[in-house]
Amino acid sequence: MDLEKQPQKPAVPVETRRADHALRASDADRDRIADILRDALAEGRLDAEEHSERIDAVYRAKTLGELEPLVADLPATGRRTGAAPYAPETDEPTGPAENLVAVFSSSTRKGRWRVGRRTNAFSLCGSVEIDLTEALFGQRLTVINATSIFGNVEVRVPENITLRGSGTGFFGNFEVVTLEAADPEAPVVVVNGYAVFGNVEAKPKRGRRISDLHDRLRKHLG
Repeated sequence: MDLEKQPQKPAVPVETRRADHALRASDADRDRIADILRDALAEGRLDAEEHSERIDAVYRAKTLGELEPLVADLPATGRRTGAAPYAPETDEPTGPAENLVAVFSSSTRKGRWRVGRRTNAFSLCGSVEIDLTEALFGQRLTVINATSIFGNVEVRVPENITLRGSGTGFFGNFEVVTLEAADPEAPVVVVNGYAVFGNVEAKPKRGRRISDLHDRLRKHLG
């Protein structure tokens, strides 16, 4: 007896997959991928250079198809296990980045302020100063993307946190003084970017240490 073969339908039509990949990426889509990459950096799955390259690609991506390969080899949860007390699950993981821009001018962020997961600093013939010595850290990992063109970007951190970074100077200076905190629960600040005929510098501020980190967080978040 001859049996007619019934064509099998794919679970997800190829046309649909292609259409999804072609969809324009939103800011929320980019932030979701950036969160996964930040968690991968904190867990040691990516080093600072790999993280910098992928973050740059995230914010250049125009479609969902361009975003997906950037996290294809990473856990998709975007959540850390065993998170430190200053990285509460209720924090806003996809909150907007803070932008500090100085074009023939200056921009400063210092004093008692709440640091978000991501800060973009851009200087064109200007000066940006980011002082984290009195800041409130609401999460373990903070990423600062710094770009200086004929300008200056300075980042100052307490002496007892972890500071890492990766960047390039084109006829300019990009310098991050690496720190590894003795306290495994200390905040981690990563400074990525580049300087073109300019300067990007991140280093500890001598004599400034966080001695009441958890008290600050309880007061701020409570």
